[in-house]
Amino acid sequence: MTVGEWLDIWQKEYLGNTKAHTKKSYEGIIRNHILPEIGALKLSSLSPIQVQRLINGVKSTKKVSKNQPVNPKTVKNVHGVLHSALNQAVQCGYIRTNPADRTILPKRTKAEIHVLEDNRVIEFLEAIQGHRFEYLYQLDLFTGMRQSELLGLQWPDIDFEHKTLQVKRQLLYLGGGGKGYQYATPKSNKPRLIVLPDLALQALLQQKKRQTEMRLMVGPAWENSDDLVFTDELGRHLKHDVVYRNLKRIFQRMGVPDLRFHDLRHSYAVLSLQSGCDIKTVQENLGHYAAAFTLDTYGHVTEQMRRDGAEKINSFIESMEKKMG
Repeated sequence: MTVGEWLDIWQKEYLGNTKAHTKKSYEGIIRNHILPEIGALKLSSLSPIQVQRLINGVKSTKKVSKNQPVNPKTVKNVHGVLHSALNQAVQCGYIRTNPADRTILPKRTKAEIHVLEDNRVIEFLEAIQGHRFEYLYQLDLFTGMRQSELLGLQWPDIDFEHKTLQVKRQLLYLGGGGKGYQYATPKSNKPRLIVLPDLALQALLQQKKRQTEMRLMVGPAWENSDDLVFTDELGRHLKHDVVYRNLKRIFQRMGVPDLRFHDLRHSYAVLSLQSGCDIKTVQENLGHYAAAFTLDTYGHVTEQMRRDGAEKINSFIESMEKKMG
């Protein structure tokens, strides 16, 4: 049996409880990285040095960055998929030990966080005024929701009276071949409750008004059977790439072409921390698995907050000394 043949079996027989979008990610890693390098090798003779050579040679699949260093996270993902598949081969008795056990991975560097700075936030809100996705972009900036969570948001998820929103699902694109768009649970596998700031609530109310006008305009042609909050002019779900490309054009006009959709989520987190929100609330709103992860991701912000806190204490002590002196 070749490595490629075993990977086919592993995907078909052992990933039954894996989320559809995770399966899609595994398929891409196997197709783009593993099969071209070691797919034709015999599984029983696969050696640690062959695995190490594969890992050392991982390249980016993005056309724009073919010659740029590959992200260490990509390398880790490739190793993770191969390691899991080979672990199962050990369990099944096809190989005695896992040749990916002793692989040396590149050190991961903390990704630089890009956000809309204070004055850029106002500029961004002005730049999206009147845009077809204006309220979607606003809600992202004011809640930190992921793009797939916004596209899967439904009106029953929103409690206007109590000013809350429940994140219950994602709308994911799983590719062609009949897979298309499918709903999935949130990334954390559990729903989360977000208490909405007034600006987010206003954005949702405006979106409801706009959607009502669109529905009345097209009449029987309206198709929003899932009661989605954000739709096109006929009530159909939005496509990730359309929403993303429109946002990139806005960023380019603002002179910040490197910003991505996910950076609105980062901007929300930074604004929340700078506004004095406690780290636990920010973590829960973002859907991170632990506050420690949120602290690590936005450590540069919390470090500055600690310095500001120390300065406040210094100023307080100095003022007290002056009074007593």
